[in-house]
Amino acid sequence: MKAEIGIIGGSGLYAMPGLTNVTEEKISTPFGDPSDALVFGELEGRKVAFLARHGRGHRLLPTELNFRANIYAMKMLGVERILSVSAVGSLKEEHKPTDFVMPDQFIDRTFARVSTFFGDGIVAHVAFGDPVCATVSATFQKACDATGVVGKSGGTYVCMEGPQFSTRAESNLYRSWGADVIGMTNLQEAKLAREAEICYATMAMVTDYDCWREGHDDVTVDQIVAVMHQNSENAAKVVRAAVAAMPKEKTCACGDALKYAILTDRKAIPAATKQKLGLLLDKYL
Repeated sequence: MKAEIGIIGGSGLYAMPGLTNVTEEKISTPFGDPSDALVFGELEGRKVAFLARHGRGHRLLPTELNFRANIYAMKMLGVERILSVSAVGSLKEEHKPTDFVMPDQFIDRTFARVSTFFGDGIVAHVAFGDPVCATVSATFQKACDATGVVGKSGGTYVCMEGPQFSTRAESNLYRSWGADVIGMTNLQEAKLAREAEICYATMAMVTDYDCWREGHDDVTVDQIVAVMHQNSENAAKVVRAAVAAMPKEKTCACGDALKYAILTDRKAIPAATKQKLGLLLDKYL
C-alpha cells in the first residue's frame, strides 16, 4: 500500500472518520513494529495512512512508543507529509481548553527515548532550527479557519517524559520560559520526520491548564477525557479540511534535510547499517 499523507492521531483521535476504500495492514520496519496496524483509505480524494499513536484502546505510554518504527513505516509507505494531532496542557491563559495550537518550536524535557535513526556506525546532524514544516502548519491553520475551530499558529511545545503530569514548580518553570503548551509525544516525531525527510507539523489540542493556574484544580484524567471528546470531533473536521487544502506541490526544504547532514565517510559505514537505513540513505550513497 502507498499513501501521500500520513495522519498520526493522539489521545482522543483513535480513528479517522470520513475515510473511504478503507484497508488495514500490519507493517514491520527495521526498527520493529509501529504502535498499531496502519489504516489506509481516501480522504478528500487524497491517499492517506492513519496511525493511532498509542495503539487502539490507548495501550502504550508515551515512553513506550516506538517512534522510529512509526515514522519509518510512514516513509516505507511513500508518505511525504505527516499531520500529527495530540492532546496538550496549556501554559498560558490565552490558550483555553478546546483551543488548538500549531507550535513551531519545541523544548526537550525527555530522557528515556531514542530520537534518531542514526548511530551504529553512521553520524548525521540534521538542521532543526525550524522543527516543523511551515507549509503543513499553515495548512492546519487554514483548516481551523475553514471549520470555525479556534486555531493559533506558532508557539513553543514542551515535550516532557511523563507519564505523570507536571509538578507545580515545573509548570511555573516552563511558563517562565515563555512556553505555550506541554505534551509528551511530538518532539521525537518531529526529529525523526526531519531525518526521514518527511514534512511534519502538529496540531496541539488543549485539554486543560496543567497545574499552574490559580483557582484551577490540579489536572485529572476524567476532566481531560471530557474535553478530549469535544476536541476529537473538531480534530477530525480540521484534519479532513487540511488534507483537502494540502498543496500538491512542495516548496519547502524538508525533502532535502539529509543532503549535507551525513558526516561519516561513506566507505566507513557498516554494510548492515547501510542496508537498515537504505530507505533514507540510498539517494545520497
